[in-house]
Amino acid sequence: MPHDSTTPLQIREVQLQGHDGQSLAAEEAGDPCAVPVILLHGGGQTRHAWAGTALRLAEAGYYALAYDARGHGDSAWSEQGDYSPDALIGDLHQVVAGLARPPILVGASMGGLTSMVALGEAERGFASALVLVDIAARLEASGVARVLNFMSAHTGGFASLDEVVDAVAAYNPHRPRPSGTDGLRKNLRYRDGRWYWHWDPRFLNHASRTQAGEALVQQERRETAARRIHVPTLLVRGGSSDVVSPEGARALQELIPHAELADVAEAGHMVAGDRNDLFSEAVIEFLRRHVPPRPGD
Repeated sequence: MPHDSTTPLQIREVQLQGHDGQSLAAEEAGDPCAVPVILLHGGGQTRHAWAGTALRLAEAGYYALAYDARGHGDSAWSEQGDYSPDALIGDLHQVVAGLARPPILVGASMGGLTSMVALGEAERGFASALVLVDIAARLEASGVARVLNFMSAHTGGFASLDEVVDAVAAYNPHRPRPSGTDGLRKNLRYRDGRWYWHWDPRFLNHASRTQAGEALVQQERRETAARRIHVPTLLVRGGSSDVVSPEGARALQELIPHAELADVAEAGHMVAGDRNDLFSEAVIEFLRRHVPPRPGD
């Protein structure tokens, strides 16, 4: 049942627990009795990347839950510096275990890889649907390298917020420059006279491992997991993405024959941020057809 427009929706802060007691900062929107949608952000991002989408999902009648991955945003940093795929998957399992019913998983980039592998390797009933946001089993090496180069280039921080805006604009030249810096502040922390991205730099120790042998193993794991996915699946691809090519999208549909594809024009790898209106519409239309917000609808 859609949200009553006379009652304003609010984002509520909550605290979750991941694998091995990892503390995870989260936000929720909507009725907790409705079908849950877990929103998993990409590497170097935070739960705030989903703010607009979470409210749209709540308005459509779903219960939206977005959390900062370990080492990101306001979540705790791993004492062991463990940001491996298995650690992220373990956190997701713990979050899912705390819900009353199987959730819909919506994952962008790192969050999509976590969702895809976790779902494909889990027992049936782990999730009710999967939405992959510009991520697939087969990735374009040059696009992945560009993401990692952007992250590793600024571990020393920025002298001003204007420098941050310039760096983001250089990475996303097709996106209009922001008129203010309030949105960026949520992803930054100020210390010792400089602004720093708010994620543990040790994350790159896992994210930047690009040796051919390890990359092959991870791709084989993704493909094996994808073949075991039987829930409704949607791939939302940025029309100008350099991470998931049209060939990569078709390869995913060969692994998951029932998977649907939505291309978002004028969007790159950061689809939800580039065109949140079109992205949210595509996701909600898909979910309404396959998993209504109220059980039994």
